[in-house]
Amino acid sequence: MMNRRRFLQQGGSTLASARLIGTALAPGMFLSDAVGALKGTAKAITINSHEHFGDLEERLDFPAAWDIHVQNMAGYDAPALGRDEIRRRVQAPIGSRSLQEIAAGKKSAVITFDDLTRPTPTYEVAPLVVEELLAAGVPEDRIIFMGSYGCHCILERDEMVRKLGKEITRRFPCINHNVWDNLKDIGVTRRKNLVKVNQTFDAADVRVTISGVKIHFMAGFGGGAKAVLPGVSSIETIYYNHTVLPSGKPLAGVVPLFNNEVRLDMIDAARMARVDFSVQIVYNGKRRTCGVFAGDIVEAHHAACRMAVKHYCTAKLDNPDIVVCNGYPQVRDTTLGGEWVASVREGGTGVLILQNPQGLSTWHFLKEKVQYKNGRTYFDTLAGPPSMPPAVVHDMHAEINPLPRDVQLIVYSQYLDKQQMVNYPRNTQFAFTWDEVIRHLQARHKADARVAVYPCGPIQHSQTRLDEPSGS
Repeated sequence: MMNRRRFLQQGGSTLASARLIGTALAPGMFLSDAVGALKGTAKAITINSHEHFGDLEERLDFPAAWDIHVQNMAGYDAPALGRDEIRRRVQAPIGSRSLQEIAAGKKSAVITFDDLTRPTPTYEVAPLVVEELLAAGVPEDRIIFMGSYGCHCILERDEMVRKLGKEITRRFPCINHNVWDNLKDIGVTRRKNLVKVNQTFDAADVRVTISGVKIHFMAGFGGGAKAVLPGVSSIETIYYNHTVLPSGKPLAGVVPLFNNEVRLDMIDAARMARVDFSVQIVYNGKRRTCGVFAGDIVEAHHAACRMAVKHYCTAKLDNPDIVVCNGYPQVRDTTLGGEWVASVREGGTGVLILQNPQGLSTWHFLKEKVQYKNGRTYFDTLAGPPSMPPAVVHDMHAEINPLPRDVQLIVYSQYLDKQQMVNYPRNTQFAFTWDEVIRHLQARHKADARVAVYPCGPIQHSQTRLDEPSGS
């Protein structure tokens, strides 16, 4: 198979006629027919885009005089694990027996997975989890996969394939959780949350979860017990966890993981749901698996977080004129670029790149439940920010950090539509091509602009550490 570099070297006239994405190599809907030649006065960098839709490389051209700083996370180039190494790690559990031992003699199994709002390369791990279940004697026709994405939209067949791969979707039923129906009451957490979970999940003889791990403003890090709460829980259980318990602790400096009421409530729910085995995945800057932590849903998750807090850590460029935050690999859950766009100097410009056909996720059942109560309608939301608890506003794509004064925000995507645009401040400029972005920037900045580029903005975080366990 010819690699991208060889293709570029040999492309010649063929390359000029290929269908390309703006300045990226890929065919598809809304895409430009050709890429312009790199101008002699420009400098270029390459970013990744289109997670779950090819994971493409896209070229960004800047004026040659600009000072460009690409701020990669520490683990950006971490080597991807091969299939044998992933298998070895699944078979070396942390804090539990092996999955084969757990599943021996059992007659049914359910394996949960997250949706396309998360970068997790589940398809790299799921077949190896299945191997362990089959080796233990679980009948193949009694293994199912279940989407564990709480209040997010259900997955259709094409999305299931993108997340799990064709091998899994052809061999096993892949079903969606429902926050409203088919639920079972399994008790009350220590924080007084009545927990109802998917009754199919509860009925399985073996319950396995697969999750990605990255920073999360409310739960410290994603993954672990989040696969149960909110993953396969009821809307009321999620509401209590997401709106009653949040303390609003900031993520700067220390990530609250061990002493976090939201996370501890999630752990209670996962224990009550009797999760048998859990696999946590840490990925590199190209969304490939570079860390696997399997075993107990809490202990394996803690081990993954200890890696993740260093792996995703990124040096912040001080006082840049322009910040470019790439929404890859989590475009659907990217809003104002988190702490990165907010780090631009006063009077500077933030650029948010949302290059993914599905764009920003604008539907969330918890948002619907909270935002439109008491007769409030979508027309009311057009008048200004929603009136919701701070934690919910944050989770519903509100800004993580307020932008400095006089900062201009530019949102670039070839897939923009009005429903996504209304999620941003009213003075936001929208661009459908990178050339439009550059024209906007040159109108505001001199020839010597200092630019910070964060290639994986949603999963990158500045220097921080985990809190210390307190035994709670």
